[in-house]
Amino acid sequence: MPAIRDAVVVGAGPNGLTAAVELARRGFDVELFEARDAVGGGARTEELTLPGFRHDPCSAVHPTGAGSPAFRSMPLGRYGLEWLHPELPMAHPFPDGSAAVLARSVGETAASLGPRDAGAYRRLVGPYIGRWETLAEDFFGYGSVLNGRFPLDPLQLLRFGMTGLQPVTWSKARFRDAKGPALFAGMAGHVIAPMNNPFMMAPALVFALAAHAVGWPVPRGGSQAISDALAGYLRALGGLIHTGVEVKRLDELPPARAYVFDTSPTALARIAGLGSAYDNVRYGASLFKIDYALDGPVPWTSPEAARAGTVHIGPTLDDIDTAMKDAVVRGRAPERPFLITSQPSLTDPTRAPEGKGVFWAYGHLPNGWRGDATEAVERQIERFAPGFRDRVLARATAGPPELAARNANYVGGDIACGSAAGLRLLIRPKLTRVPYETAHPAVYLCSSATPPGPGVHGMAGHHAARAVWRRLHRRV
Repeated sequence: MPAIRDAVVVGAGPNGLTAAVELARRGFDVELFEARDAVGGGARTEELTLPGFRHDPCSAVHPTGAGSPAFRSMPLGRYGLEWLHPELPMAHPFPDGSAAVLARSVGETAASLGPRDAGAYRRLVGPYIGRWETLAEDFFGYGSVLNGRFPLDPLQLLRFGMTGLQPVTWSKARFRDAKGPALFAGMAGHVIAPMNNPFMMAPALVFALAAHAVGWPVPRGGSQAISDALAGYLRALGGLIHTGVEVKRLDELPPARAYVFDTSPTALARIAGLGSAYDNVRYGASLFKIDYALDGPVPWTSPEAARAGTVHIGPTLDDIDTAMKDAVVRGRAPERPFLITSQPSLTDPTRAPEGKGVFWAYGHLPNGWRGDATEAVERQIERFAPGFRDRVLARATAGPPELAARNANYVGGDIACGSAAGLRLLIRPKLTRVPYETAHPAVYLCSSATPPGPGVHGMAGHHAARAVWRRLHRRV
């Protein structure tokens, strides 16, 4: 009879790799299987356009990765991970050439919102400054609460929750001018939901606090460096990694005490024979993403945008909300999409030949949308960077079908692996006491379909590994 493994992990995205590492650190015998030829999932780096231009097909900027309690507990620097920080984490330009900025400094951020709103920003973030570590443990540790661990600072978490449960549209009552609400709407837009949804202030505030505490950095060499560091650490702990192996049935895997899946819930149900267990999971909106090879930097009208690693193009809260409602609620492509853009070569010279640059931008679309949104995206960029098209050497586009083909977790092109609108940001993938456990006693789910949701932070994998350990430990 073959030896029985302690744990087998399926899917080598950041959460699958983190789950495997956490279990190996606890002394478990771990084996990991990945369908693609390299580890990474949503954290990859590839030459998508021209030789020498290294692009991130999905995630590129990592405030939650740099601030992740799971990653902070690992010696990932020993395995090649180096964070690089732009001069400004994020800028949110306006048509007149001005911008709201998210800076490492609270004072610089507050000042960019104008004299009438600087104090409001300071009052909003002030209670949490210098307390990122406990807040991150508790906010990203939501899954730990489900696994039997209480918050480190329940009063702080309660205070944060009272603000976080608010829709971003309420920020118009907090700020007197347009820049404050726009800044928070742009950060909330990463969640891909309308601004009047409850809980939207929570991720926006987390992104702001992360900038002040740990920045919005990029990994040297691209997002693949995060995945490669996790894989290197796993191998050092004795874990085995198999790439190019697509798992279609549970009985194709080695016998194990636990099986942990970094997959979509529907793929897990199909592979593990769980029937209709996840038929009611709702997948969210998708996006249209363009990776560019540029002949020089983006010609932003705003000087702040030219210094920022990330640039949000809205510009106003109402504009962003309209674009989100078009994609998420009305089921149509926005005429003026809200864009999240990244310019990593400003910070990392290894990403492009000397004097050139890499740049990516994406706007939101309905799940499964088919078509070419290049014109709408570039028309929006040109509003804030006239002459941008003249800098384009090559582009690689990906709409919902292409995103789903690249990564099986992105059902219909949903990069969050399940809608994060409203309560779905907390209750993922369905209402259950421990969302990492399934109806099969040996099968677990660890993808971003589970709390705390999307992002390259590994926390869903961390919590799933804890759930595995708790269940197996009880049997010893």
